[in-house]
Amino acid sequence: MRRKVIISACIIFLLAAGTAAGQEPSLPQGLGQNATSSDRQENPSLPSGLGGDEEQGNGDEPALPSGLGGEEAPGEAESDEEQGWLGRDGRLPFQLSGFWDTRAGSRLQDDPHQKRLSLAETRLQLETSKYWQGANFVLKSDFLADAAAEDHGLDLRRGEGPVDLRSAYVSLSPLPALDLKVGRQVLTWGTGDQLFINDMFPKDWESFFVGRDTEYLKAPSNSARVSLFLEPLNVDLVYTPRFNPDRYIDGQRVSYYHPRDGLSGRDNTLSADLPGDWITDDEIALRLYKNVSGMELAAYAYDGYWKSPAGFDQQKGEALFPKLSVYGASARGSWGPGIGSVEVGYYDSREDRSGDDPEIDNSQLRFLAGYELEPMKNTTVGGQYYLERMLDYEEYEDSLPPGSNKADENRHVLTLRLTRLYWMQTLELSLFTFYSPSDDDAYLRPRAVYDVTDNWRVEVGGNLFFGEQEHTFFGQFQDNTNAYAGVRYSF
Repeated sequence: MRRKVIISACIIFLLAAGTAAGQEPSLPQGLGQNATSSDRQENPSLPSGLGGDEEQGNGDEPALPSGLGGEEAPGEAESDEEQGWLGRDGRLPFQLSGFWDTRAGSRLQDDPHQKRLSLAETRLQLETSKYWQGANFVLKSDFLADAAAEDHGLDLRRGEGPVDLRSAYVSLSPLPALDLKVGRQVLTWGTGDQLFINDMFPKDWESFFVGRDTEYLKAPSNSARVSLFLEPLNVDLVYTPRFNPDRYIDGQRVSYYHPRDGLSGRDNTLSADLPGDWITDDEIALRLYKNVSGMELAAYAYDGYWKSPAGFDQQKGEALFPKLSVYGASARGSWGPGIGSVEVGYYDSREDRSGDDPEIDNSQLRFLAGYELEPMKNTTVGGQYYLERMLDYEEYEDSLPPGSNKADENRHVLTLRLTRLYWMQTLELSLFTFYSPSDDDAYLRPRAVYDVTDNWRVEVGGNLFFGEQEHTFFGQFQDNTNAYAGVRYSF
């Protein structure tokens, strides 16, 4: 009930503010009278490694159709609209692009809970868009054959089966300063580079750990997004009527630490009690942001559930997704020769606010600071410090059953990204490292990508895990260390 009141209040506020903006305010660049959501850039262009094109899967927004900022004259766009869905001169009546991608990977050591093959798939991605009657329609889907999968049944929510629907939405601008985007879409915000605090949209950790393209770290949401662009600040409101979880590690492809049985894999997959009712099990995310003297400032709020399992029912043997609220803020801008960022978030674990339930994660305070610079041409260096502080730690210690593994009050993580371009920027060599001094574990992602032509690309890389204890975050994946190779043709 509380969420429904919040939704109603936010929508009324947005529509009222949009109407009040009848005297059109001075809009940011790209928010002209004829612009749509595809024209408007949510944030300034980010450098490589800080949520740029690579991390966002080549962008949340599609390329603009003919007549929406392209080189065609306005008359041509009007003529196309008058013809509706019919094309001209025998051409397709819509834009069509995509790629064919084939990848294979293998574990570099024996894993008693998994087979040697970690990745063996070929996928065809098709993306089409059509601007018609003031609205932009976008459809993007992957069709794949996966030899490493155990279950080939279709599950769009978990990203399993022969079809992965990445986008299916319509976007329009009913008011000059108001954008709407409704349907299946990939959403992202925040300042982290492969670390997330206020970005409470689903991630695909399985894809990330086995060597799929980095764009697949972000999973799609079935949501409605309202964006309001005003002189004082900009507003994003995202409503998801049915909870969209992370595509979390459950043992089907990557072995993991089971809360009750220790290291497990295909022989003991994780069963979960997943909230799945429409409207009742919904999510709301809010962002207020503004650029002040070159500094990107933002405030965030979220009401929903932990995105990955954050509890366990010992009697039923099921993982839990407890209710969660998140409140945070971020700042990002130029600092010295590079770009610095700071982000903070308070995680309110609403089903264990006292911290004395050993089966549900405690509330947390999370902090992230990052810096990136280009010390020389074609070379980028970026680093981050991440803190995850458990609140009510004494209550947590007192509630632990005898013999249980005890987490640290503070979990520290350091990241380092090194990227170097060669051969007129056709060859990219990169290394991304995670290291946790508190957990004494690490994760390395070496990667080499070569653009053979404008259409053909080859890639090799690896996912290397290290850890002293099997229950720490990266330590549990140590037997999943793998190498992979892939080839892609884009059209």
